[in-house]
Amino acid sequence: MPTVKIIGAYRFFFYSNEGEEPPHVHVKREICSAKFWLRPVNLVSSSGFKGAELRNLEKMVTQNHTLFLEAWDAYFKS
Repeated sequence: MPTVKIIGAYRFFFYSNEGEEPPHVHVKREICSAKFWLRPVNLVSSSGFKGAELRNLEKMVTQNHTLFLEAWDAYFKS
């Protein structure tokens, strides 16, 4: 489960067995979780996060889009 980035209380990561899915990133804070596609950035699923927090997370994913895609490609295409 490679962690790509930590921003405050949020951990951005993907699972090592998800290479067959489109590029995406998971976000976790305590018991809350969300999953965002990266091409284009779009919320796939969430549990526990409220709307305003999800919008903030989507901004974080968008701001770090290149980093997340590079990490995905480096892990799954090597």
